[in-house]
Amino acid sequence: MSFVTIGHRGVMGVEPENTLRSFRRAERVGMDAIELDLHLSKDGALVVMHDADVDRTTDGTGPIADKTLDELRALDAGLGERIPVFEEVLDAVDAPLQAEIKDVAAARALAEVMHRRGLTGRVEVSSFHDEAVAEIARLVPGVRTVLIASRWEAQTRADVADIVDRARAVGAATLALNIRRLTLETAERAREAELRIIGWVVNTQQHLRLARALELDGVTTDHPEIRRTSRFTA
Repeated sequence: MSFVTIGHRGVMGVEPENTLRSFRRAERVGMDAIELDLHLSKDGALVVMHDADVDRTTDGTGPIADKTLDELRALDAGLGERIPVFEEVLDAVDAPLQAEIKDVAAARALAEVMHRRGLTGRVEVSSFHDEAVAEIARLVPGVRTVLIASRWEAQTRADVADIVDRARAVGAATLALNIRRLTLETAERAREAELRIIGWVVNTQQHLRLARALELDGVTTDHPEIRRTSRFTA
């Protein structure tokens, strides 16, 4: 498989993150896939936001889980954009999606949509939480899954093996690892286990060159120019 460039929350470096505007721009600039984040509203809607609360990215305050979809819709998510629900993103863009789930409850809601709309070929599911990855794999046979890690210990080979073994234990086909902590040893151990490796978040030429040097399968980025230059960086 060729080197892939994944738009992080759309292209959040230049557009309001996790909005239809950001996702459409990510598709226009040619991202190979688009990453987004999923939470459940108080009334069970599968809404697209990264944080557990709305404070950072909207003009509102408080936890998503305490607000109904109508209450969330009333907020400005940047440049007049509204918080989308997952199915709106499916309809707004044609690109493959990488959906990050924050907990097991969101995994169950996502599984229902995936079954209803036949999304196993289009939507890859990721999470920092082993149990959420395992749950979506159980609920949606054949789904492609990604275990994300940021602060895993990588001082010894045993530590490196731990993150790889965790991915294998939950059936993940891919590891998404913080590029700032990613080492050659970790990359080699993952390849030995036949896991794909995605580096995140790659926003500089230095990190892009590192991703290429480590022979990663791709990167997640906030910026359109990383997509353009990744085709020529080796």
